[in-house]
Amino acid sequence: MLQNEELINKISYASKYIDSQLGCIPDICITLGSGLSSLADLVEFRKEIKYDRIPGFPKTTVEGHEGALITGRIKDVSVLMMKGRFHYYEGHSIEDVVFPIRVFAESGIKTIILTNAAGGVNRNYAPGELMAITDHIGMFCESPLRGLNLDKFGPRFPDQSSVYDWEEVVNNANKTDVKIHKGVYCYAKGPMYETPAEIRMLAALGADAVGMSTVPEAITASHCGMKVMGISTITNFAAGILDTPLSHKEVIEVGVKASESLKKLVLSIIESKGKNR
Repeated sequence: MLQNEELINKISYASKYIDSQLGCIPDICITLGSGLSSLADLVEFRKEIKYDRIPGFPKTTVEGHEGALITGRIKDVSVLMMKGRFHYYEGHSIEDVVFPIRVFAESGIKTIILTNAAGGVNRNYAPGELMAITDHIGMFCESPLRGLNLDKFGPRFPDQSSVYDWEEVVNNANKTDVKIHKGVYCYAKGPMYETPAEIRMLAALGADAVGMSTVPEAITASHCGMKVMGISTITNFAAGILDTPLSHKEVIEVGVKASESLKKLVLSIIESKGKNR
């Protein structure tokens, strides 16, 4: 784990590089989950910044997760999209997993949409449907705030009562006739999928969906004072609900099929962001 001064310098170096490529502070950042990278096709005046060009950025290793920042404009709103994220199960430290979030906060980005692919724990949530994250269960997550606190970003003991602005997600879904559920997302370290017994436990704890991302980023973004919106695409029923094995290929395929609804929803959020400036 890097010492505070070294980590802050690393964050600053990466931020300055990104800023030099952008020319302005993006109004909103969007992290694209599995199978949802086609959202980036909507960006006008598009510019791509490969992760391996950004000082301090790790490399992605997961099929379906490309490594680049996509910048430009959508509906006259300046956007930055993270095409490919970093996961703890890849072998990255938790510090590396959330490093981009710190960099975006350093660059002055105030709003982030975190999207992901998730397994449905709630039996009423069918594959291909969307869920606005209202809260999370992150007790299986190594804390991204562990170690010396970065006081310039946030307090030592941040409140987690309302990490997600789920109302804005739901309001825009209703406005655009996109079906959406509200629910609790549970983080699991992966890369193995959960066992049926674990899914029964998560259901008893109140989880509606489970996945291997988002919570570390959400904690970090919240710590930085960013507005956080989380949207899960339910790509499969979690283990034990159906008598079929789970596969990453299925996650990608269903994510792609559901991407039109997600695009519609995210476009509405972006448009509302432009109107409220």
